[in-house]
Amino acid sequence: MSTKHNFDLRISSLRQAYADGELSPRELMTLLVEKAESYEDHNIFIHLLSDEELEPYLTRLEACDPSSHPLWGIPFVIKDNIDLAGVPTTAACPEYAYVPEASATVAQLLVDAGAIPLGKANMDQFATGLVGTRSPYGVCHNAFDFNMISGGSSSGSAVSVALNLCSFSLGTDTAGSGRVPAAFNNLIGLKPSKGLLSTKGVVPAVRSQDVVSVFALNSQDAYEVFEVAAQADAEDEFSRKEMDLMPPAWGARPVLGIPSSETISFAGDEQAEKHFYDSIAELKKQGYEVKEINFQPWLDTAKLLYEGAWVAERYVAIEAFMEEFENVMDPSVGAIIAGARKLSAADAYKGSYALQKAQALTASLWQDIDCMLTPTTPTIYSIEQMQSDPIKLNSVLGTYTNFMNLLDYAALAMPTGFREDGLPIGLTMFAPAGTDRLLMKLADKLHGHFVPTSGAKETPVTTTHSEFFANPHAIPLAVVGAHLTGFPLNGQLIERGAKLLQTTKTAPKYNFYELSERPILKPGLVKNEAAGVSIEVEVWAMPKQHLGSFLALIPSPLGLGKVELINGTQVVGFVCEPYGIEGAKSISLTGGWRNWMAVRTG
Repeated sequence: MSTKHNFDLRISSLRQAYADGELSPRELMTLLVEKAESYEDHNIFIHLLSDEELEPYLTRLEACDPSSHPLWGIPFVIKDNIDLAGVPTTAACPEYAYVPEASATVAQLLVDAGAIPLGKANMDQFATGLVGTRSPYGVCHNAFDFNMISGGSSSGSAVSVALNLCSFSLGTDTAGSGRVPAAFNNLIGLKPSKGLLSTKGVVPAVRSQDVVSVFALNSQDAYEVFEVAAQADAEDEFSRKEMDLMPPAWGARPVLGIPSSETISFAGDEQAEKHFYDSIAELKKQGYEVKEINFQPWLDTAKLLYEGAWVAERYVAIEAFMEEFENVMDPSVGAIIAGARKLSAADAYKGSYALQKAQALTASLWQDIDCMLTPTTPTIYSIEQMQSDPIKLNSVLGTYTNFMNLLDYAALAMPTGFREDGLPIGLTMFAPAGTDRLLMKLADKLHGHFVPTSGAKETPVTTTHSEFFANPHAIPLAVVGAHLTGFPLNGQLIERGAKLLQTTKTAPKYNFYELSERPILKPGLVKNEAAGVSIEVEVWAMPKQHLGSFLALIPSPLGLGKVELINGTQVVGFVCEPYGIEGAKSISLTGGWRNWMAVRTG
C-alpha cells in the first residue's frame, strides 16, 4: 500500500494488502469516507453511507473467510438510480426519492461477493443526459479539470473511481452513460451486452434498452466485477443468459473497423481528430489490420433513440411522477421526456420498422471486421459551454454511443492518452452481443500501450494478462493436417466462423503418420510420451455452436481429443485411434504436415 490518502485500490493490489495485514476493510472504509468528504465541492455523492449504515457490511466481512468471497473488502459506488437496501434512491430528483427494502439484483450479487458500498453517486436526472450537469445535487465536476464536464449520466460513478474513492462503480448505460464519463476521466467503461446484468431494482430510463455498466481502473478489474454480476435473473424479464448468446469468434488479432473519413465527425475539435488517428496508427504499428467502414447506418440509427418513439419509454418510466412534479424537474430532462406526449402508436411502429431495417443493414458490415473502433465522443465541453446550449451539445456527445443498445452490441471505452490541454481522451470498441469478454481481453492487451496510469491519481495500469480472460463461446481447436491454412479442408473451419489464434507445436509427446486411407491425404497424431516429438499445429477459435457439426465431418479413425501444446496447455484437437496407424507411414521427423507435404511433392 502507499500513503494514507493515495492507496492503490486496484482489486489485486487491495487483496494483497489485506493478505499482508497492511489494511483491513474497516480501516479502508474509514479512510475512504474521510477522503470522499474532502471532495464535497465535486458533488460526487447524493448519499455517502454513514458509520451505522456501513457497520453491517463490515461486521459480516469480519466474520467470514476472505478466500470464500471473490470481492471481499472491495469498495464500490452505486449510481443513484440503482437500489441499495435501506438507502434512498433518488435518480437525482429529491421529490422522486424512496427507500427500497431490497437491493437491486446486481448490487446484491456484489455485496454477497464481499464488496462494500461506499455511497450513492450523483447523476444526470433520471439518467437523461451525457453531461453530469443535470442534477439538483449540483454539477459533478471532472476529475482532471474542475471547469470541464465529467460526462453523464453516470457522472459521480466515474469521478469516484477516478479520484481513488473506490475500486469500481456501477453506472447505467442507455445512450452512452457508461462510456462518456469513462472517456472524460481516464477509466475503463464497460457497457455489457443487454440483459447480462440484471436491471431489477434499477429505475428505468428506456427499459427495453437499459444496461448496468461498470467503471474500473483497468480491464481485469472490470472482468472480475462482470464475473460476479453477469448472472441471469428470473425476476427480470429482460435478463439473458450469457451462454445463450452466440457471438462470432475472433482470431489472435481481431480485424478492426473505423468510420470512413466521410462518416466520422469531431465537431471541429482538431485535438480529438489528431489523437484518434494517432491511436489508429499505433494499432497498425502493433500489427492490427484496420479497415474503413461506412458509418452512416450507425449514425442514422443513433437518431432513433431520442428523435424516435423510444423517448416514450422514458415517459412511461416516470409517467405518474411527471404528471404531478414536472415543474420541479431539470428543464432539459423535462423537455426531452415531455416530447413523448406528442408521439403516437403509429410513431412507435415507424420506429420499430426503422430499427429493423438498421439491424439488417448493419449486420452485413460485420462480415469484414471483428470489432469496430470509434472516438468515444467527438469532443468535450466545459460546464459553461454545456449550460449555454444543453440539448444540442448533449446530442453531439452521443454521436458514437446512442445506437449501441438498439443494435444489441457490447462496448467498452478505453483511455488512449491525453489531449494537448491535459484532458483525458479515448476510444470505444464495440462488437455484437456476447463479445463482452473478448472486448475486455483486447482492452487489457492495449490499455498499457497508450497510457501508464488510470484515473486521476496515477494508479498504474495493470500488466496485461491474457490468460485472465476466458471465452465461453469458443473452443480452441488444434488442427494438424488437411484443415491447416491453405489445405483442402480449411474451408470447413472458415464456413463455421472459426478464426486462427496461433501456429505453434505440440508438447514433445507425439508420433505423426500419413494414414493410408484416401481420397484426401490425412495425418494421424498419436500420443507417445516415451518416444514422442513436437508436431506443428494451428490453433483455431471454433464457435461452440458449430463444434458438433464439425465433429460430424471427421471420419474414423480420426476424432477429437485433448492435445497438449508446447506451453503445457491442453486444447481440443485432432487425434488418431491407435488402430488407424496400421500400415501408415511415420512422418514424425518432418515436424508437421506442411513440411511433409513439401517433401512429398517436392
